[in-house]
Amino acid sequence: MTQFDAEQKAKITQIINEGMGVMSEVDALNEGLNDTVKSIAEELQIKPSVLKKAIRIAHKASYTAEKEDQEVLDTILTTAGRTL
Repeated sequence: MTQFDAEQKAKITQIINEGMGVMSEVDALNEGLNDTVKSIAEELQIKPSVLKKAIRIAHKASYTAEKEDQEVLDTILTTAGRTL
């Protein structure tokens, strides 16, 4: 088992405490975002998951890659006769 000196223990304790605080903030922000997405999705009569996916794609700036993946998926399902 690794042993840590007093300075290392203090650093570990500090980063654990700070990390826990950040993770709590992230959880709270995600909860708020989920509530907002659900509300807007209801208003627009779309699935919340579709709106969240749009947000993720916009955030990652991955529309082109997503579109290419969708085209491949369409081709696969069309080839298999499963587009209904």
